[in-house]
Amino acid sequence: MGVNGQSARLRFGEFELDLEKGELRKKGRPVRLQPQPCKVLSALASRPGELVTREELKHQIWNGTTFVDFEQGLNFCVRQIRMALDDDAESPKFIETVPRRGYRFVFPITAPTCEDGGPKRAGFHLPTAGEAEFDEKLNASRAGSSAKRKEWVWASVAILTMLAIWAGTLSFRSKTPKLTDRDTIVLADFVNTTGDSVFDDALKQALAMELGQSPFLNVLSDQKVGETLAMMNRPVNEHVNADIGREICLRTGSKALLVGAISSIGTHYLIDLKALACAAGDNLAREQIEAANKEDVLRALSRASSKLRTRLGESLPSVQKFDVPAEATTSSLEALKSYSMGNTVEREKGEAPSIPFLKRAIELDPNFALAYAGLAERYTRLYQSSLALESAAKAYQLRDKVTEREKLRISASYFMSRKELEKEAQAYELWTAIYPRDCIPHANLSANYLSMGHYDKALREGQEALRLAPDDVVNYSNLGFTYLLLSRLDEAKATLDDALAHGLDGRELRWDIYQVAFLRGDSTQMEQELAWATGKPGVEDTFLFAQSNSEVYYGHAKKAREFSQRAVDSSLRADSKERAALWRANAALWEAELGNSTFARRDVIAALALSSGRNAKMFAALALARTGDVSQARALAAGLQRDNPTYTMLNVLWLPTIKAANALAQLNSDQVLGHLETAAPYELSNNLNLLPAYIRGQAYLLAHNGAAAIAEFQKLLDHTGIVHNSVQGALVRLQIGRAYSMEGDIGKARAAYNDFLTLWKDAEPDIPILRQAKNEYASLQ
Repeated sequence: MGVNGQSARLRFGEFELDLEKGELRKKGRPVRLQPQPCKVLSALASRPGELVTREELKHQIWNGTTFVDFEQGLNFCVRQIRMALDDDAESPKFIETVPRRGYRFVFPITAPTCEDGGPKRAGFHLPTAGEAEFDEKLNASRAGSSAKRKEWVWASVAILTMLAIWAGTLSFRSKTPKLTDRDTIVLADFVNTTGDSVFDDALKQALAMELGQSPFLNVLSDQKVGETLAMMNRPVNEHVNADIGREICLRTGSKALLVGAISSIGTHYLIDLKALACAAGDNLAREQIEAANKEDVLRALSRASSKLRTRLGESLPSVQKFDVPAEATTSSLEALKSYSMGNTVEREKGEAPSIPFLKRAIELDPNFALAYAGLAERYTRLYQSSLALESAAKAYQLRDKVTEREKLRISASYFMSRKELEKEAQAYELWTAIYPRDCIPHANLSANYLSMGHYDKALREGQEALRLAPDDVVNYSNLGFTYLLLSRLDEAKATLDDALAHGLDGRELRWDIYQVAFLRGDSTQMEQELAWATGKPGVEDTFLFAQSNSEVYYGHAKKAREFSQRAVDSSLRADSKERAALWRANAALWEAELGNSTFARRDVIAALALSSGRNAKMFAALALARTGDVSQARALAAGLQRDNPTYTMLNVLWLPTIKAANALAQLNSDQVLGHLETAAPYELSNNLNLLPAYIRGQAYLLAHNGAAAIAEFQKLLDHTGIVHNSVQGALVRLQIGRAYSMEGDIGKARAAYNDFLTLWKDAEPDIPILRQAKNEYASLQ
């Protein structure tokens, strides 16, 4: 059943809405509709003929929160619904707007019958009694406004007729828009003849912000510019003058090149913006404006940019709606220049070396919201959760001073740092509604869905991101990683190889290649990826950590400890104690799984001495629970729960797993199973490598239920893409052997033990769990 006791599927005309799955179909075929608009449609269609107020929708769909612009978000959702239904706001067939109050679904609803399996041939239709009652109710609700509506319609016809005549008289004088919403613009670097170097990078960055807020214009990304320069055998950060810009324009299939210049006239400054057609070099639009002094330059640039947008074809209402001046983001040219340099350094050298430039930008302007957001994103990618949360919170406090696109980015970054996955997803959904051609929200929404274990949704969003930006390495990486988690290794490898064939590269891409190589048993490829990362700050330690896990997977504990220590040392050289603590805490967890409780407790102490960050505490609490140190594990878990009430996966997956591990240490199988009920819907997510299923299997062994234990352990063998190179992926063979032995199937038990011992044929003999396995295998009859 669906909402209010209705059928879970509602039919209206050619459309069918599945309330439970959140899917819309037309004649049996799926209609693309983002989750947020689909929720709004479900709320309206579930109450046909009734007024559903905006306030009701705010509480029902947005939970009454205002972390994004609710009014604008709802308007865009309704607009997306009307596009999907081919509905007209002026003459609505499905959704009627009740001004300043809400919306009413005005089409009769029927529940599909058992015979409703797909498209049917159209025919005559007589209203049923229920539909007649609906029509009577709807007509009564409209009666008070029908006369006014008729007057409005006739007035509209007269006005439109006059406008048509007027437009005809202007047709010879007006020109068609220079660009369409499918065209791309290349930004050249500013020509600066003032002698003041502060303008060199700052003005191009400011102009990119100005144009970036437009839903109409598409500016070629800096990353794509750098990749194109590399294809031209030029440095990726080379100064882009008009000639180079035009070649980039032609190579990328862009439509226009935008060239900016600033010159001094006494104490004044002249700003000149020109948009040139890439192919012919014709002048598409030009704006010149004078700034009274240096402090007025950013304001003048904003005014010129707004005028240029209309000349290039963007509608005046759009320009007026999305027209936050760059000065609102920061009024400091020096801060803007430092921010721009940080972005340049990140593209060339990675996240860690770029951080000082963003810090400097904040020193110059403590209210620079976008610089805080940039720091938060870098810290997140570098696994420094505490610093990411601090920076994201500051950016969120200042978000009212930025453009709409930047506001959406800041909101999403804030909820990502707080690990509020549902709110993060809502921010991305609104982002895609306002900027449908932007690949970033689709790519990040894909990663969001991976965190929650919604792989089908993640795959769809990842494919859409790659379609929108087929030359962005992040999109290949995200899609390849999704295939990896789905254990579709051939598709994962093909996607990642395709990225390399396009000349794309990066840490995430190489990480995915390493993991695919591990699962395919390609040690040569793994060594190549490790060599690629060597010497790269903020990158090297991640691959050393990965190699540590790979070594312990095969029982090479000493080698694993060496790589783990190297990862810690590399993080410390990169001035990242929080990452170093994370690697040390991760080592504590696999030491606990091997039965090395002394090593595990030593690593926990070392990790927490380095940093009290959230991620390190999560691994430390789990490691302590797995060693049987229940009281310390509980204390850490309680602190995590208190300090992170909004962290979705902590509360639904990590904490239940820590509690279950504590219960297992106390030999209470019923409590283990009870705690893991909360984790069950999320255990296949990109978190914990299916450790909850592994612990649940151990609980069934404790309860002498071998069959149930086998079913849980089998999950790890069936989802190797999720398990990766985590040590439980190897140890699960031993656990299955124990389960078959418990069931009395000695043949399968011996086979499972043999699989494990073969995998660990070169393992160090003094590992406690290996000694146990050999003794158990020898005793099998």
